[in-house]
Amino acid sequence: MLMQSIAPKEFLKTSNEIPILDVRSPSEFATGHLPSAISFPIFSDNERAVIGTLFKKEGPKPATKKGLGIVGPKLVDFIEQAEKLGVAEFRMYCWRGGMRSQSMATLLESYGFKVVLLKGGYKAYRNFIIEYFSAQLPIKVITGYTGSKKTAFLYLLKTQGAQIVDLEGLANHQGSSFGNQKSMSQPTTEQFQNMLLDEFLKLDLRKPVFIEDESMRIGQVNVPEVFYQQKSNSPHIFLEIDKAERVEFLKEDYKNLSAEQLILATEGISKKLGLELAAEAIECIKLGHGTRAAEIILTYYDRQYHKSISNKKHLIHDHFKIEMSELESLAKKITLGTENAV
Repeated sequence: MLMQSIAPKEFLKTSNEIPILDVRSPSEFATGHLPSAISFPIFSDNERAVIGTLFKKEGPKPATKKGLGIVGPKLVDFIEQAEKLGVAEFRMYCWRGGMRSQSMATLLESYGFKVVLLKGGYKAYRNFIIEYFSAQLPIKVITGYTGSKKTAFLYLLKTQGAQIVDLEGLANHQGSSFGNQKSMSQPTTEQFQNMLLDEFLKLDLRKPVFIEDESMRIGQVNVPEVFYQQKSNSPHIFLEIDKAERVEFLKEDYKNLSAEQLILATEGISKKLGLELAAEAIECIKLGHGTRAAEIILTYYDRQYHKSISNKKHLIHDHFKIEMSELESLAKKITLGTENAV
């Protein structure tokens, strides 16, 4: 009997209501999975490797027979694992919606569970991400020089009822050499992109979605190229805040980093900053002269930003030259304006 299968768009509509079982191997799951999925591997990594090698050397029949021999003793265990989840219905996927998910679905359905497969498997889901972000989205980009409290401003917008997606939060990284020193770990690029889709699927696309201006790469992860292209062509809101205020904010934001971490981060941009200025900044860090060090380091980031923003002046729909104390009132103003525009 053919299992019922549905395309990614429909499959994802119940992703937070019906448990999703990912029957791929643990290493496949670790690389990337649907955010709400439960790892439910039919084969371990070693077992999958053995079957794959056998398939290449001897063909599908010997590989299938080996797989059946491995799975056979586990059948009751699979049933008991499913029972522990306390539900009667599952969604399920493997890599391409093939033998692994169909075999597991057949087993669970024979015991009385209802199972619906992801048509085309995880591969189709990954293709859906590209399709989703290729469509026009109501993105508005918060941009500004380094230290302008853009992330904090996003959350001020959220407190006023606006829709936001925190790219740095999803990436667990602040998107700079100094952000590297604060980030303990990041998801894989694949999983970051999966989480990004998951965040957008929660939103009402009839209303604006505010994001922060980011590079293609945030730490060690990449945003989907189609998403980056769309972000790069969306309306921008430019927050211009005086350098002195930004210096004070950055000193506070990075105060928990050790001198060694700050020096390492400065060394990471030394060629772009200029070896002489980098050496001066490092000496200031050693002497505890945080204000001067931050001023020097901002010369690099401000230069980079100025170059970037000069190339997209046509995208800046709103330009606010303000003090940090005015950010909250500005968030109210922008949110009210977007609500009235809907």
